Amino acid sequence: MASYYEQVGASAIRDVVDRFYTVVLDDVELKPYFDGVDLARLKRHMVVLLCSVLGGPEAYEGRDLGDAHQGMGISGEHYEKVGGILVTVLRDDFAAGDDLVEHVVGVLGQVRGAIVERPVGAAG
Repeated sequence: MASYYEQVGASAIRDVVDRFYTVVLDDVELKPYFDGVDLARLKRHMVVLLCSVLGGPEAYEGRDLGDAHQGMGISGEHYEKVGGILVTVLRDDFAAGDDLVEHVVGVLGQVRGAIVERPVGAAG
């Protein structure tokens, strides 16, 4: 059986990441997280990360996700919003299958604790 990566392909993953960041950066609540960020570099890291998550041949060797997001004050609401954007892009813009989307949602759940600094409903 082909991996999710083989089903989607590297080129489509780059397109998913481009579309994902277009939507994220159009959101007034999420855009401030990316002020001063080298977006081209971030997109490259995200492509490798997503390829790795989907079973691609290249292992993600970037910064630990907890370290990379430390001090950003990411709220539970914003994490959920970003995850929802990724799922929507995968489903609606790229017609990803339910099994692939469920796999990505599972991974998002696994790494959530390393990224979120303020739980859903926490003031700040």
